[in-house]
Amino acid sequence: MLISPSPFSLCCALLLCLPLALVFTSTSTPPTTVTSGTKKNLVPPPPPPIIIPTDDESLFKLASRVNSKPFPSSPSSSSPRKIAFMFLTTTPLPFSPLWELFFNQTEEIHQNHNNLYNIYIHADPNQTYDSPFTGVFNNRVIPSSKPTKRFTPSLISAARRLLAHALIHDSSNSMFALISSTCIPLHSFNFTYNTLIRSKKSFIEILPNEPGAYDRWVARGIDIMLPEIPFDKFRIGSQFFVLTRKHARLVVRDRRLWSKFKLPCLQWDVCYPEEHYFPTLLNMLDPQGCVPATLTHVDWHGRSDGHPRTYEASEVRPELIIKLRGDKLRYGGTEDDDEKKINGSDSSKMLYQKHHDDRFLFARKFSPDSLQPLMDIAEDIIFKDFLFL
Repeated sequence: MLISPSPFSLCCALLLCLPLALVFTSTSTPPTTVTSGTKKNLVPPPPPPIIIPTDDESLFKLASRVNSKPFPSSPSSSSPRKIAFMFLTTTPLPFSPLWELFFNQTEEIHQNHNNLYNIYIHADPNQTYDSPFTGVFNNRVIPSSKPTKRFTPSLISAARRLLAHALIHDSSNSMFALISSTCIPLHSFNFTYNTLIRSKKSFIEILPNEPGAYDRWVARGIDIMLPEIPFDKFRIGSQFFVLTRKHARLVVRDRRLWSKFKLPCLQWDVCYPEEHYFPTLLNMLDPQGCVPATLTHVDWHGRSDGHPRTYEASEVRPELIIKLRGDKLRYGGTEDDDEKKINGSDSSKMLYQKHHDDRFLFARKFSPDSLQPLMDIAEDIIFKDFLFL
């Protein structure tokens, strides 16, 4: 004879079973997993995307916090150290087809050829770009690009923005090369990459006691640069450099010297801030960490208008490329580098004899119509590394 359960007894039975139900419910729902054979691993949540600021103050503050040493973007990554190629331009890149050939060579020397370099472009948003950036240059313009103007500190700001983006974007970026839109490579990618990645020093021209240096120092007014930058610490050098990651971070962290160099010039005809700020800063902070020479060949002979020689299409021949490769780098130094002074002279034009085997990797300026002659000799001359003087 079955006895019907009372409502009270049913409630008691349900209350007794509730803990067991909770246990089974909690153990029957597995965590998110991925299956690899018979082994299951937890899937970590994806890292939040990095939002790169477009205002300079926030951008430089974020970039100044990155690691000063290059390292893979994730612990499991086998990514090698990379070169950041930073193009500073106010025009379409006239030699993009040549650079495209240059970068595409990486497929021959590395299975994951994208892991050897990054490209960043600072393009003046006020200019018209009839030909959009395509190929390897597609989507490479940094969003914080701002107008630039000659004889102003805006060119310094543009280079600092490029450095900041490259620092933040990829922790594997090891060397940072500033490139002009009128610049071409003089060697294969393989030669260029190996030369730069082996170096533990920056390549930046640092010239003391150049003619006209005092006029450049007082271009903003008498004693305006003091006390941060006394005249004996003021240096001149090429706008185009290759910096280590350590030095790139030093540049974006700087506030002290920038507070002076960002001031407008009163004498515009001697105002070239981009040729003064970077060599002065690195000479003051870490001269021993620099090779005081630029790797970008330029011909200033006979020029007095502030523009270097421009090579025309009719001049582009194999002999020109071989000559540019074979020219010797001009090394700067410091005034107290007595051992390197020529004949022990105290001449105002201080040159130093240094015995290095460094070679020019890039050259400027080339006219846009010289593209086709350059393309004609690219494979057989420019990208053949055995052709040296």
